[in-house]
Amino acid sequence: MIGKTIGAILGTVAFALLFGVPKKYLPYCGLIGGAGWLAYELLVEAGLSPVEATVVAVILVAFSSRYCAVFCECPVTVFLISGIFPLVPGAGIYRTAYYLVRNEKYLALQSGYRAVCTVVAIVLGIVIVHELPNRFFGIVKSRKK
Repeated sequence: MIGKTIGAILGTVAFALLFGVPKKYLPYCGLIGGAGWLAYELLVEAGLSPVEATVVAVILVAFSSRYCAVFCECPVTVFLISGIFPLVPGAGIYRTAYYLVRNEKYLALQSGYRAVCTVVAIVLGIVIVHELPNRFFGIVKSRKK
């Protein structure tokens, strides 16, 4: 599990570099992506389904991303896009396309359904955190006088 988490951290940092994230934010991106992956692994090991574990892990990633965005005074997408990278079901999407090419429709449907469920879980986790009021993250709107 430690090796997979380190791989998630390195993968997140590599994706952040491709995404054009400034170098001073790369450690934050790596920690957020690694924490999300570790949470996912621990929750699956504890007995949650992969989709349920994804929702909780993405909530952690999105919450951490919003907090880091306030702390670093930069857009939340810098951390969020990089942080969810390890949780994206790339292998499931690949398998779906592979099974479609091989004309194995049942297997394509199975893997495609799992991939879509995971994508919906990612969106749901992001939306849940996005709807939290700004005061949770230390953002206070100033009053105009």
